[in-house]
Parts: sequence; structure tokens; C-alpha cells
Amino acid sequence: MQQIKLSERLKQIQFLANTFRLDSGLTVIHQHLPATPVVVVDVWVKAGASVEPQEWSGMAHFLEHMIFKGSSRVATGEFDWVIENSGGMANAATSHDYAHFFLTTSASYLTDTLPYLADIVLNASIPQEEFLCERDVVLEEIRSSYDDPDWLAFQALCQSLYQRHPYRRSILGEEEFLLQHTPEQMRCFHRTHYQPENMTVVLVGGIEQEIALSLVNQTFAEFSVRSECPPHQIEAELPLTSIRRHELQMPRIEQARLLMGWIGPGAERLEDGIGLDVLSIILAGGRCSRLVRELREEKQLVLDICSDFSLQRDSSLFTISAWLEPQYLKTVETIICDRLAELQTTPITEVELARAQRLLGNNYIFSTETPGQLAGIYGYYNTIATAEQSLVYPLTLNRLQPKDFQRLANQYLSPERYAVTVLKPL
Repeated sequence: MQQIKLSERLKQIQFLANTFRLDSGLTVIHQHLPATPVVVVDVWVKAGASVEPQEWSGMAHFLEHMIFKGSSRVATGEFDWVIENSGGMANAATSHDYAHFFLTTSASYLTDTLPYLADIVLNASIPQEEFLCERDVVLEEIRSSYDDPDWLAFQALCQSLYQRHPYRRSILGEEEFLLQHTPEQMRCFHRTHYQPENMTVVLVGGIEQEIALSLVNQTFAEFSVRSECPPHQIEAELPLTSIRRHELQMPRIEQARLLMGWIGPGAERLEDGIGLDVLSIILAGGRCSRLVRELREEKQLVLDICSDFSLQRDSSLFTISAWLEPQYLKTVETIICDRLAELQTTPITEVELARAQRLLGNNYIFSTETPGQLAGIYGYYNTIATAEQSLVYPLTLNRLQPKDFQRLANQYLSPERYAVTVLKPL
């Protein structure tokens, strides 16, 4: 068997999709995979929680639910019946930066199913009765989240880190505001943001380019009459100047939680973001990482510890999370800060960098194996930045050198300026 080095494998991955801008302003991304009989359509909209007016908190996520309730031409339940009857699958998701709706179907059924997806996304009717019923579903989702201590701790951390930006809000919204929402407000939100210049339609799979473009032109032609939501303003977040500390106590939890967070670069500084991805692996990505080895394996001060970097459009989030006994909270936080200080003064080793590059490179490769994964990558990057940047990740990952991480640690991971949320048992 011939062995292919990771660096060579990364070079083989290329951005094979073609991007088009239609006259309406709609962006279409297409990649033909002739070997597969499946087509994935992923519709991305720049209409996440960050564009909600404060008093309309939770509207973007609630609308995601209501999209599937149909349009004036698609009855409630009809979309689900058509997709399931053709052997397809459909779903959706909402974040702060986007909402997206995806369909997986046999290529032979695409002309039958895509018109239904397009119509409910572009022309959602948001009927009053269904609105009230689905609101109860969303309210239950919010109430269920209150039983998740890790969700509560993370939300508290975001509120400490982001004092101005909508990233501080829960994507699910708040009960108080949700109960005040009306179908007409939601229709206004939909007509404001679900417009062609805010949307990207990605098609990946067994469909040729000419047919794909023709089908999108036909089905994504009738957009709702434009409206305008109440004004909302996204303020730039001020840099942290101290440690912001928040403590919660909860019943029925056995271990304490320690969450530490730092604000990172936005999508426009993707190279820095990739570097922070590497640092998250070096710090607490697996058994060989620094914090896992020291705090869990050697000193046994934590039950588990991990680190994560989440790329977002305006500013990203770097977190370190630990599960531990309450008496070790102060000790563990001090050790973490000491290790961050070491990153600022001492270059990481070649061995550490090679391991992180290998893990992240493999993750990237594994994320490009299916039509659904490819469609998700193209749509995500085109929504928060540009689709072409999906190719930048592996190339930048291989280019980073140990000295680069001292700058990143000094710029973004201060042991003296961060937010920390502590969750303790009652």
C-alpha cells in the first residue's frame, strides 16, 4: 500500500465548486460529483440571531421552525410528505450568523422536491394557528435548556465576554420576549432578511452545472415583497481590560464547571483563527495535549478538560472548559493561566505543531467526504466570509511555524484579561 503524507493529501484537496451571482443578487455554488446519485441542496441565509432587534430575541430560531409550516402554495405538512415520500431528508439549523435549510435527495427526484423547499423558504406564510402551536415547542426547548448546566454555564460566559454584541444572547431567545412575538413581526423579519442578496444556494452531487443553474433560476425566482424590521445596531466589542468573573450555584450537579473564554478574531482574519485552532489542540485537544496531560493524567485535578475555537463572522470565541471537584477550582484556573503565560514567552515544539497539524488536517479531510459536508463548508464560508476561503484552511495550517503562536497567544490569550464562569453544586 502506498502511503500518502498529510501535506501531500492536503494539496490534493481543491476548491472544485463554481460560484455564480444571479441577476437577482442570489449566490449559487455548484459542484458536480458524477459518481454519486445523490444531490444535497443547502440554502444559507444571513439571518441569524445577531440581526434580531433586541426586543425580537429568538425570532431567527423561531422562524426556522415556522419555515416548515408551509407557504400559500405548500400546505402545512405537505413539504414533509413530499420529501419523505421521495426517500429524501430535510432539516435546518440557526446560529448567530446564519440560518440554513438543507435537503438530501436522489438526483432523479430533485426537480420534484426543490420547488417545495424553495417556496417554503422564500414565501413562508407563517399562519397564526401554527405560530401559536410551534411557539409552545420553542418555549419547551428553552425550558429544557435550563436543565443543562453546561449550556447555562456557556451562556453565562458569553454574556460576560460580550457586553455589547448580540453574540451575548441565546440563539433560542428568552421566554419573556418570545411570548410577545406576533406572526406579523415574524413575517416582517422574514421579508427583511430572506432576500436574494442575503442568500446562498449550494448544490453538490449528481447534477450537472447547466441543469443545476436552470433549476435554481426557476425555483428561486419569487421572493417576498421587501419589508424593514425595526432598526438594530451591532456595536464593536471593546477589548477586555481585566478578569470578568461570574459564579453560579446549581442543584443536582455532582461536579463543578470551570469555563474560561477569550474573544478572538473575526472571519476576516482567518489565518489568526486557524492558528488559534492549533493552540486549542496543543492546550487541551486529546490525551497528549498540555492541559489534559498535566491536569487530568498526571495531577488528577480534573475529571476532564477541553479547549475549543469557534470561528464567527464578527469576533470568534476561544474557550477552555474543565469538569472538576469544587476544591480544585482556584488551583486549576491558576495553572491554566500559567500555561498561557508560557505560550507567550516560549515557542511550541515542532512535535506539538506536527501533531496539531495532523489532527486538524485529518479533520478537514474527513469533513470533505460527502456531498452534505461539502455543501455545508461552501455555504458556511460564503455566509461568514467567502466560499473560496474554505480552501485557505489546509494551506494556512501547513504554513504556520512555532514562532507564530507566541504572537497569537500574546494578542488573544491573555492570562490577565478573560472571562470566567464557575458553576458549583449547591
